[in-house]
Amino acid sequence: MNERRIDTAHTPEPRHAIVTGADSGIGRAVAVALAAQGMDVGITWHADEQGARDTAEEVRGYGARAVVAHLDATDIPGCGEVVDRLADDLGGLDVFVNNAGAGASTPLLEVSLDEWRRVVDTDLTGAFVCIQRAALRMVSARRGGRIIAVSSVHEHQPRVGSSAYDAAKHGLGGLIETAALELGRHGITANTVAPGEIATPMTGQTDEDPTTIERPGIPLGRPGDAREIAAVIAFLASPEASYVTGASFVADGGMLLMGPQAGSHLTSDDWRAP
Repeated sequence: MNERRIDTAHTPEPRHAIVTGADSGIGRAVAVALAAQGMDVGITWHADEQGARDTAEEVRGYGARAVVAHLDATDIPGCGEVVDRLADDLGGLDVFVNNAGAGASTPLLEVSLDEWRRVVDTDLTGAFVCIQRAALRMVSARRGGRIIAVSSVHEHQPRVGSSAYDAAKHGLGGLIETAALELGRHGITANTVAPGEIATPMTGQTDEDPTTIERPGIPLGRPGDAREIAAVIAFLASPEASYVTGASFVADGGMLLMGPQAGSHLTSDDWRAP
């Protein structure tokens, strides 16, 4: 492409955002945090339509517009069309947060091809389609933009029983790094946020206060709150993060310092003694 380079130091305030998988957990917290920053938000859901509508009500509580759509990340390339429709409904796209994801806990020797495809399509191939579609909209609009992918600590370190998930999250990290290289000339930043254990439906902790849950294997001693991840994403979506790209922000309470097996499997604080 030969388009004139965007002045990355003076990109406009973001006005329109899309957050996939925003019917609960991290996605909901992110949608609300971006609305609090003054953005209208496109919200997608896969299985919980009412959850997405509840998120939309929270967004509207900040005086922002909310648009809701169903998105199945394994519907390739149909999921990209959802991004386009939401961007049209919002009137533009400045921030795209790829949060939709799926996990698995099956040993390598037992993973079926169907399970592998489901996880990799959701966490990597579908993410690629949606990210590419969002980037095309941003390049065309010539306003710069922010692409943020919710990854995992397993973007950086593997975990026993998570071969498909680990492969997809490693791939997502590489995809975002390449996006940062190629999209920088258009004023578009691309970063990942890599959470550790967060008290969300994916970890079976819906509506639990993470400060009441003990995790001896995590230096901070507890899981994270979805709003703690949303705060990192809200920063990356803001003008203050205009010089941050190609980075992976780990938000895990120190889990990676312990190794992902130790972080979630240690049952006592004995390790804290010298």
